[in-house]
Amino acid sequence: MIRPVPDLLLLLPAYNEELRIEPVLRDYARYFRAEYAGKFQMVVVLNGCVDRTLEVVQSVAAEYPEIRVLDFAEPIGKGGALIEGLKLAPTTDLIGYVDADGATKPKAFHELSLHCERYDCVIGSRWLPGSILHQSQSTQRRIVSRGFHAFVQFLFQMGIKDTQCGAKVMRRVAVETIHSSLRIADVAFDINLLYSLKRNGFSILEHPTEWTDQLGSKIKFNKGSIGIVLSVIRLRLFYSPFYRWLRLFRPLEAWIYRKLSAPQPRPGPSESEK
Repeated sequence: MIRPVPDLLLLLPAYNEELRIEPVLRDYARYFRAEYAGKFQMVVVLNGCVDRTLEVVQSVAAEYPEIRVLDFAEPIGKGGALIEGLKLAPTTDLIGYVDADGATKPKAFHELSLHCERYDCVIGSRWLPGSILHQSQSTQRRIVSRGFHAFVQFLFQMGIKDTQCGAKVMRRVAVETIHSSLRIADVAFDINLLYSLKRNGFSILEHPTEWTDQLGSKIKFNKGSIGIVLSVIRLRLFYSPFYRWLRLFRPLEAWIYRKLSAPQPRPGPSESEK
């Protein structure tokens, strides 16, 4: 018996991407029209954009009706944008996301989705044998990336080599099960997502991917990066016996995030539920 091709929904969180997002949208729309037999949708989740990103997306969407947009006027962070976008999981069979800069090509994302027949979540990895990096990373970027990986592995013991690769796809049931536990609004969101999947017993496949570092996607040592580290620590504490005692410091935590100009973690239905 031939199984039907699953519906696939792709999220692109975007913040001020007017100069880069148009060719990315066109490439994905053209590729999946030609290569994907099932229903394909793309939803761009705008996160407090103050440039012409919305106009650009709307212009492309007029040509490709499979493209839609969710526009949040206030900055909610990459993680916040994905939390909102993942609410669409009940409308599809598979749901995933890539960065709006085009670092992951359509074919590479498509290859990830093919493995969802056997796994609940498939993530691209730039650090596995067989991965292809079209632009070599600077020594500084590699040191920061591997140092962050070691930090995350020490705290969470997930055994995942590349938690931060912006290419992931999941089954609907997995997203629906863990969505209420997604809290982190900055780019540490990926760790929140993967750890929630692990804790709930969902299978994760890390797969070599093809990746191109894009201009304008640089790692910067600034207040935002400190906020990311803070979010990782907060997430680890949330899954510890000590978290209930830290609620007294919630106003201080909010003040620190504001000072760092970082998106604050989002409260769940009940932060006592883990």
